[in-house]
Amino acid sequence: QTLILVALLPLVWGGYRLLNSWLKQPQAVLVLGGDTRREDFAAQFAHQHPELPVWVSGGSNPEYTEGVFSDAGILPDRLHLDRAAVDTVTNFTTLADQLKDRGINSVYLITSDYHMGRARIIGEIVFGSRGIDIKPISVPSRQQPEPLIKSLRDGARAILWVATGYTGSTLSGRYPNR
Repeated sequence: QTLILVALLPLVWGGYRLLNSWLKQPQAVLVLGGDTRREDFAAQFAHQHPELPVWVSGGSNPEYTEGVFSDAGILPDRLHLDRAAVDTVTNFTTLADQLKDRGINSVYLITSDYHMGRARIIGEIVFGSRGIDIKPISVPSRQQPEPLIKSLRDGARAILWVATGYTGSTLSGRYPNR
């Protein structure tokens, strides 16, 4: 019986997290930079959700980002550019506490469809550790999903950050293709 309970616990927890994330109304938009199509898509998405502040982590040069959001009618006070991230793990770790401190407990996560699997794993671990749920919004592309090994590696890095505050980002020279 104990073994069955232990085996069911992750399933129950996962189901709870999934249900909870769909019941909470997102309070912000997080865009993972790295592709101008994500920012273009996010600007239109933000236009359709005028009550939500938008964070762009990483991304294009600031002039492009500010221009595409301005062209979509997004006022500068809604747009937050975070250039501290150096990879997908740090897209989340550099913003988790900032969002939590603002009382944000649910975000729309915008990234490319091929990148969403890895981003969700990292986001569930990092943001989940701060009680922040994510609702994924994928930007269509023609690329194949990223290899599972990248998701496993970065999931481990996210767990490392939760446990120690260290992201392992300095290891990226050894393991390219962040």
